[in-house]
Amino acid sequence: MTVEVRLERVSKSFGGVRVLRDVDFDVRAGEVHALLGENGAGKSTLIKIIAGVHAPDTGLIHIGDQQFRALSPREARKGGIATVYQELLLFPELTVTENIFLGNAPRGRLNMLDWQQMRRRARQLLDSLDSPDLDVDAKVGSLSVANRQRVEIAKALSQDARVVIMDEPTAALADADVERLMAVIKRLRERGVAIIYVSHKLPEIFALADRVTVLRDGALIGTRPIAEVTEQTLVAMMVGREIDHMFPKAEAAIGETILKVRNLSYGQRVKDISFDLRRGEIVGVAGLVGAGRTELALTIFGITPADSGTIEVDGKPVRILSPRQARNLGIAYVPEDRGLQGLVRPMTIAQNTSMAALRHVASGIFISLTREARQAVEAIASLGVRARGPDQVVAQLSGGNQQKVVLGKWLETHPLILIMDEPTRGIDVGAKAEIHALMSRLAKEGMAILMISSELPEVLGMSDRILVMHGGRLAATIDRADATPETVGAAMTQAGAAGVAA
Repeated sequence: MTVEVRLERVSKSFGGVRVLRDVDFDVRAGEVHALLGENGAGKSTLIKIIAGVHAPDTGLIHIGDQQFRALSPREARKGGIATVYQELLLFPELTVTENIFLGNAPRGRLNMLDWQQMRRRARQLLDSLDSPDLDVDAKVGSLSVANRQRVEIAKALSQDARVVIMDEPTAALADADVERLMAVIKRLRERGVAIIYVSHKLPEIFALADRVTVLRDGALIGTRPIAEVTEQTLVAMMVGREIDHMFPKAEAAIGETILKVRNLSYGQRVKDISFDLRRGEIVGVAGLVGAGRTELALTIFGITPADSGTIEVDGKPVRILSPRQARNLGIAYVPEDRGLQGLVRPMTIAQNTSMAALRHVASGIFISLTREARQAVEAIASLGVRARGPDQVVAQLSGGNQQKVVLGKWLETHPLILIMDEPTRGIDVGAKAEIHALMSRLAKEGMAILMISSELPEVLGMSDRILVMHGGRLAATIDRADATPETVGAAMTQAGAAGVAA
């Protein structure tokens, strides 16, 4: 196969910190080449060098038979390289057609934009991606994340891209959209497009990739055909050690009921939910997108107070009308989107960890910076946050370490009940194992944990019991001993199909 792009002994540093060291990498026409590594391994820097965003300090970039010391974004596009970033670079107020051909529009007589040709070509590109349902005149801001992603891919193809870089393309997609995207990727491969695929999700890698390259701490660990590796091999290559227990569920003493929910409802999203949560217990909440899992958490935490039903905390009836009230009752909530809802990313670790419990570091109306820093140092040590210190800005941390800071912020409130919504979304396998170990430790110390997750292995691996939601209702309650992918999956897709209804 033709090599479309090749990097030769590429190195890059930022502020004296070496993030890539003598890395060799290539991608061939008609293959999916997966790029793996923990957060901070150098993946983003590598793909930005290929896309012309960063210039390497040393090394060479080969595009076909051309050789470069560095690329500009214009040169990368001219060389047939397009990038679909996790944060899609589209203009919401422009139409699908306008976004696809922005900066690359066909022109007719008198150099005027040829709108008819643009719409026709946009339609052809979307049809080639199995997207006949997408209206070429719709504003992009009205589209789902999955459809916006298809627009981004069509935009790349409109520029005759021979190499498409996909950075965590399924991070925000529902399962059905993931399947559809994978079908699109396979179609592109059949057409001879070279694809560089960056993802933390190993099942996707084995379903799509022809080869896989692993980076660790900026160094190339190896490039292997996918047929020659296993998940365990890749995990060991990424983290530098075997992870024997991705789901280190320690046996914890299950105590008395700490949270009792009866007939809880909120609009059409949460309907007549009843369950108990006990000290030392991890209860998983499973369900398809739209099942009402996050809405249940928001209702318990007082963000969307219940319309009806009752809640008891530690044996006392309560009516939770706000997050502050929930916090004061001993309930903590680690939200699904840590970047937008869980952290203030331009602020430091110390400032973030003190945010939910300022009374612990304040004297009157003044915050003790010494106490705040000491509290952050303790959180860093206890949770294993990899950081320079309490004054480091949270935005500079990897996804896994940011998640630990969110967790640390809420643990400072000394909660009885911890609600975790998608606790390991978007973080690498090593950090996932560490978050799971922290959850297990907290449960062993007597904390009650309600864990919402879209990852079935996580739900099965970490839960003492599983609540399965469907259409806003509780479809089943399944004990750990009875939980299998089949029983949970059946309950997720058909209400009441598995387990014992709560």
